[in-house]
Amino acid sequence: MTSRRKFIKKSAATLGAITIVPSHVLFAKDEIRNSAGELIRSRVVAPSDKVNMAFCGIGNRGGQIFREFNNTGLVNTTVLCDVDMGAKHTLENMNAHPDAKKFQDFREMFDKGVKDFDAVSIGTPDFSHFPITILAMSLGKHVYVEKPLTRTFHESELLIKAAKKYKVATQMGNQGHSEGNYFQFKAWVDAGIIKDVTKITAHMNGQRRWHGWDTNMSEYPVNSNIPETLDWDTWLMTAKEHGYHEDFVNGQWRCWYEHGMGALGDWGAHIMDTAHEFLDLGLPNEVDPVKIEGHNKLFFPQASTLAFKFPERKKMPACTITWYDGMNNIPQVPKGFGELEVDPNIPPASTGAVQPAKLGPGKEIYSKDLTFKGGSHGSTLSIIPEEAAKDMESKLPEVPKSPSNHFENFVKAAKGEEKTRSPFEVSAPLSQVFCLGTIAQRLNTKIEFDRKTKTITNNKVANDLLVGTPPRKGWEEFYKL
Repeated sequence: MTSRRKFIKKSAATLGAITIVPSHVLFAKDEIRNSAGELIRSRVVAPSDKVNMAFCGIGNRGGQIFREFNNTGLVNTTVLCDVDMGAKHTLENMNAHPDAKKFQDFREMFDKGVKDFDAVSIGTPDFSHFPITILAMSLGKHVYVEKPLTRTFHESELLIKAAKKYKVATQMGNQGHSEGNYFQFKAWVDAGIIKDVTKITAHMNGQRRWHGWDTNMSEYPVNSNIPETLDWDTWLMTAKEHGYHEDFVNGQWRCWYEHGMGALGDWGAHIMDTAHEFLDLGLPNEVDPVKIEGHNKLFFPQASTLAFKFPERKKMPACTITWYDGMNNIPQVPKGFGELEVDPNIPPASTGAVQPAKLGPGKEIYSKDLTFKGGSHGSTLSIIPEEAAKDMESKLPEVPKSPSNHFENFVKAAKGEEKTRSPFEVSAPLSQVFCLGTIAQRLNTKIEFDRKTKTITNNKVANDLLVGTPPRKGWEEFYKL
């Protein structure tokens, strides 16, 4: 059998030149508006001015990403790949593009279809992001990868290096990084509105797939009835081999430490992303599991409170982000927060903070002079209480509008027209923060992290988890690209 290294070499040798042809060569047409600015004709993009894209993962969340890219009108869908090409959730997207080449194994896709695409979207389970992404980059393909970027700290570190080496367009799929909150947060930091931040509360308290599971579980569940359409061995990719069960596929992989990143990896990139980038937080020097409820060695807790402690940076003070997940593990909110459902059995704290009964995904940001609240994704911040917001109204800078959504931004970056807003140099360190958090959850212990050496200094088992379980035999080459 051809070795992985020979396969990679063969694929690189067959790599064709970028196939995008400028619009002026063919018949692209600009949009037309009347004197009132009303749209008369939408822009028409010639097929040869579009980016040829391959999609790895075309069902469930991968299918949503697939449709978002096609809605931009800027891509040609030329290749489709999924480990389950006959499932109901993949058939609809397959049938919508009958002329696209189809593969069940991404390695075969890169081997036989490498000339047919310039960029690839990766909407597969967290643990499978890395091998597809690194191979694509090594072959000169632009990559869009759903969040979180990787399941292990080491994989993100390798992608940071790969981005510098291969110089392709990269984008992690935290869509809010192309929406209002991104531009507002940056403008408010630049204008000195957000400054001297010492504390952030971040929370996602909705029900998760593993809530209610037996926390005494000691082995993976097994159901030998593998769907006929599913390539289970390829689904496992680098992971240690184990039996099939429906609680691993179709989103259930998010529950398990070896396959997903829990609530933190799922929602952290939509809640903590702008603070992490524009406050230059980098990596924490300590992660403290303040509360772990329902701990299990295989799957994520029923509730977690994690304190990420970041040191002083340049002229910015030390900052702690406290993360809350779990349906009843709801943080206090400051006085003047606004309308919310308050639990009548919990009196307000001496600080004036109150304990709500329900709280949507979001964050509260505490600085020396001001307090801000915000939701997830692209939701913009507001200053609280209302009196403080009114006092600041005249001082707030104008916030620019986004020139493109997250998917358009990536495609235009692949064409050299824009720069991505969540490239790996930004999104990989953010993902590494989550990786450190999941290690603290998994071991239910505080970890101390050396930001210079990028090692966990107080726990050898935790430090080993930065790399994680060694890849299965035959998958080692992806870690050498």
